[in-house]
Amino acid sequence: MNRTPRVVVIGSLNMDIVVEAERPPQMGETVMGRHVHFIPGGKGANQAVASARLGAQTHMIGAVGNDAFGSELLQALRKDGVDTSAVKTLADVPTGIASILLSQRDNQIIVVAGANGHCSPEDIDRHEEVIRQADVVLLQLEIPLETVQHAAAAAKRFGKTVVLNPAPARELPVELLRQVDVIIPNQSELYLLAEAEADSDLEAAMKRLLDKGVQTVITTLGSDGAAYLERGQKLGRVSSHKVNVVDTTGAGDAFNAGFAYALASGHEVGEAVAFAGKVAALAVTKLGAQAGMPTLQEVQEFRAQ
Repeated sequence: MNRTPRVVVIGSLNMDIVVEAERPPQMGETVMGRHVHFIPGGKGANQAVASARLGAQTHMIGAVGNDAFGSELLQALRKDGVDTSAVKTLADVPTGIASILLSQRDNQIIVVAGANGHCSPEDIDRHEEVIRQADVVLLQLEIPLETVQHAAAAAKRFGKTVVLNPAPARELPVELLRQVDVIIPNQSELYLLAEAEADSDLEAAMKRLLDKGVQTVITTLGSDGAAYLERGQKLGRVSSHKVNVVDTTGAGDAFNAGFAYALASGHEVGEAVAFAGKVAALAVTKLGAQAGMPTLQEVQEFRAQ
């Protein structure tokens, strides 16, 4: 494929408010924090940045509030070349946030959907032309499920490839799964969707998702790489890469965006999975989900090594 691949990401935009403290407070207690960071996030925005840095023509469909966080999130996307013309700004709803407490003991996260909860089917209808021009439509589950279903149906109506990252994990209706070309869960998400026990056979669980209507299942396996199963084909596997891990926050988003980019570029599933693994490996070598997303040149240099 000679032309630039085109990816539409439909999903969430959050400001991650990360507070570092020695330990979490007990009930009713106040503790002093050490640092606070405001980091652009949201699975949708992370994947859009990753896609754009790889060189895809990337559009984002979503929602933010008319506040400082919303402005900063949009600015971060535009800085990396993401087209934000389909991101609506709401006057009376705040931008979504994730409040994250980091301590040596554990991490605690509270997510407030905010404007993300108002990304509606009407927004999909309003921007049908953006979807019509795409090669791949990339979805996650941090916006209302009815919007995800509506977006998948619209994409299929225009003959587009639908890639779904089913996170955060939840049960999904068969009507949605039948609209999905490629689903990319991690192992725990796979077992939930397949209604299988946690120690079930991996391939059997992936086949159960194929039986529910999905065309291709890709399961990310952390340090064990990834497995993929296409309808009518044998199970394939891709190994992980040994790198100096700094921050795993954006690994899954990098993998999904890398796969969408490669697929939109005309690669077969196995090739796209291998490419996505390299994108994810590079992403964890830097701090911050969006800040860590690699460029195509970095991936090519990594592949050459």
